[in-house]
Order: sequence, then structure tokens, then C-alpha cells
Amino acid sequence: MTSSTERDHARHLDVVVVGAGLSGIGAGYRLSTEHPDKTWAILEARQAIGGTWDLFRYPGVRSDSDMYTLGYQFKPWRDAKSIADGASILDYIHETAREFGIDRHIRFGTKVVGANFSTADSLWTLDLQVTDEQGDTRSETLTCTFLYSCAGYYDYDKGYDPDIPGLDSFGGDVVHPQFWPEDLDWTGKRVVVIGSGATAVTLVPSMAPDAEHVTMLQRSPTWISAVPGRDKRADTLRKYLPAQLAHTVIRLKNIAFSTAFYQFCRRRPQAARTLLTNLSTRILKDEKLVAEHFTPEYNPWDQRLCAVPDADLFRAMKKGKASVVTDRIERVEADGIRLVSGTTLPADIVVTATGLQLLAFGGIELCVDDVPVTLSEQFVWQGAMMTGVPNFAICIGYTNASWTLRADITHRLVCRVLGFMDKRGFGAVVPTPDGPLEERPLLDLQSGYVQRSIDAFPRQGDRGPWQVRQNYVLDSLTTLRGDLSKTLKGTPRRVRVGASTAS
Repeated sequence: MTSSTERDHARHLDVVVVGAGLSGIGAGYRLSTEHPDKTWAILEARQAIGGTWDLFRYPGVRSDSDMYTLGYQFKPWRDAKSIADGASILDYIHETAREFGIDRHIRFGTKVVGANFSTADSLWTLDLQVTDEQGDTRSETLTCTFLYSCAGYYDYDKGYDPDIPGLDSFGGDVVHPQFWPEDLDWTGKRVVVIGSGATAVTLVPSMAPDAEHVTMLQRSPTWISAVPGRDKRADTLRKYLPAQLAHTVIRLKNIAFSTAFYQFCRRRPQAARTLLTNLSTRILKDEKLVAEHFTPEYNPWDQRLCAVPDADLFRAMKKGKASVVTDRIERVEADGIRLVSGTTLPADIVVTATGLQLLAFGGIELCVDDVPVTLSEQFVWQGAMMTGVPNFAICIGYTNASWTLRADITHRLVCRVLGFMDKRGFGAVVPTPDGPLEERPLLDLQSGYVQRSIDAFPRQGDRGPWQVRQNYVLDSLTTLRGDLSKTLKGTPRRVRVGASTAS
């Protein structure tokens, strides 16, 4: 028989985390260890743990960051590969959730479609769409004191599909990587991958061994850097040091290197261009090829740098199994793609690796006192909370380093804010600037997928806690310190009638 306390906890929680991906599981660990007295749950719209790493099933799907920094600080990465495949990452997330009991807090098939905050009650009311394993859907509501979105910032239901003339007339298979069909067979077939980002440079070498030929068709080049698939120094450290100590040392080493390289690229762009082109030329042995297909007009880290482990893309090209064409599409025909230059690329399969579609915070429609929140009018505080929206936080990872590095700082900051509220007796807190802020885009990248939708997101400001910095060292030194009362405005807690305080 279910007790009244259990029924109350099913309807109200202290904290709700949205999304059971890499970030949501990390948030669950921090909540369980730093606030064991609080009730909380992770609401996951799908029927599985893993988020991105469960959704994406295209050939070769992998991390583009090393796993010593993409993995959790509290859970050593033990696999041999530093740049890991998607299945290994998914296993790691599942293992973490089980090991720390986080999986017991996940409610699957539960999508948050709307959230309304009552300032009178200091309470969120969540409108949920609950789908069972048979596919039957019902509407429910749930209340919580604090809402934390770890759903990322892109649309799980659709990718970006540009208007490609004649695509409907193509006689072969057209596939978007985000929705890869399990039964697709490319053995002995001619494949054209449209795109030049991380997904494209992963797909090409993964499909090349079995395909007749794979062509990566790009409108313009992307900066690509070959990196070791295994970290030999890490292997040595893990051999002689305890697992947790080795993980910490390797993590710090990789953070230092990635931070230094990013700063080098931003401060000395011409030197960075020379370095990257020289590295590619050393592998491909063809200066003209590198100049035409691997030397972008933009500077390194104006867009995210693509990593290719063990130079697999370049090796596939040297074997003659893959090639890169830089051109524009005039029209897709029944048996291939006609380019503006007049060339035709024959194809049996076309893969549209054309990018992601951004969607703010899982598409939750936020309201405060029944008034919809216009996200583009809000500013982000400490990369986590927003003006105008009390008791709400978002998890946004780094664009120039591992997502998890920033995510874990945000998890810990949320826990610090919860402690601050308890200590001060606040029922609600909201970030409040001390004067006008100069608007800047939330994500400072020139990538197409960012530029297409960034205007629908909140802004960052021009100073202090209103800036979203891409610097783990500075963030780790400052975000978890300082007087929260200077920028967080609190309102006293009210007793919620009929609620149980047991955990």
C-alpha cells in the first residue's frame, strides 16, 4: 500500500532535473551527495538513459573530446581509448547511474512540455506528457521548488534539413545521421556525405572500408586536426597510479593542454592556421589538396575544431576509399548529385550530415505567473540561471572543451544555490543585474547551426557573472566562490500547505 508521504513525493519534489543524458546523470550525483536530504527526480522524455549517446546510432559515432575530461570527475574512465566510441560512452553512463543509485530517481517517458512558476507560492507547476512503453500517452502535473534543465540545446525530434534542390527525386537512400536506420547496407555502394562537421568526418572513415567509395561534399572547408585515439601518457600513469589519482592527473593534463591550445588559436590565429595546415600536409603529403579542402577562410576556433582520431579520415583518403569535394550543389538527380562546377557525383546513398537544429532547453514553454517568458529578453547569470525566471537553471557545456567540464561546475553551482536558499530561508531566488547589460550572443561561435537559431536563446552580458566564459580554469576558480547575495535576489520561504517535509 502506498503511504501518503510517498504519494506526496510523487506529486511534489524539491528539485526536478530534465534529461537523463551525460549532464542529467552528473546532476543527479551532485544532488545525491551534496543535498541527500532533498527529494529529486530526473524526468527523461525517452525510454532510455544516455541522451545524445543513446539517440545517435550512426556508424562510428564517437566523442570529439577526450574521455578523461568528457567523463565524470568522480568516476574514472578506465577504457583504453581516449577518444571513445558512442557505445562505450553509453555503457559508461549506464554504469555510473547504477553504481551511484541515480537510475532509481529517473522517470522515463516523461516529457516536460510546460512549466509555470508561481511567485506567490515559490513553486513550479510542470505540465508533463507521460508515455508508457506501449506508446500510450497521458497528461500529468508535478510541482517542484527548483527546476534544472539538463536537456541540452538541440532538437531531438528533428535535425537541420536545408532545402536541397531535387533531393526528392533521388533514386537511392537518403539518410540523416540523427535518425540512422538499423538496416541500412552500404556495402559496395557509392556514398555521398553532405557536410563537413564532426558528424561528416566521423561517418566517412567509418563507412569507407565497406563502401565502394565515400565522398564528403562540403560547401567550404572545416578546420580538422588529427589526434591520437589512445593517450600513451595516460596509459603509463594508469599503470602506476591508483585509478582515481591517475584519472585526476590525466584530466588536469588534458585541461591544461586544451585550454592552452584554444588560447593560442585565439591570440595567434595566423600561427594556428600554419600549424594545422602543416600537420594535415604532413599526413596527406599534398599541399594543394590541403589548401583546397582543409584550409578554411575563418580562423581556428571561430567554429568548433573537428578532431579525427588516429587521422582516420586522412588514412581513408590515402587508401583511395574516400575523397573530399568542395563545391556547391546545383541539383540532386536520380543517380547522383550535379554540382555547380558541372561535375556529377554518382551516388547510391546520400547522407545529409547538415547539422543540428537548436532548441532551447528541451523545448519547455516557460511561464512566470502565467506570463510566457521571452528567452531572448533574458540574461544568463554564471552560465546557469536567468533573469526573470526564479528557481530555474540550465546546463550549457563548453564549446571549446569537453561539455562535462562546464556541466559539472553548473551542477555544483546549483547545489550551492540550493544551500544558499536553505541558509537564508528563501523560497525563491532570481539573478538581478546591478545595472544595464550589453547584449552578446549566448554561444560565441560562427557555426551555421548556432547562427541559425541563437536569436531565440537568452543573452550573455558584458561583465562579471553575466558573461559565459569558455575558460574552465577561470570558471572553476570563481563560479563556486563569492557572495551570492550580491547578484541573487531572494524572497522568503512560505510553508506549502499539505506538503510533507520528509525525504
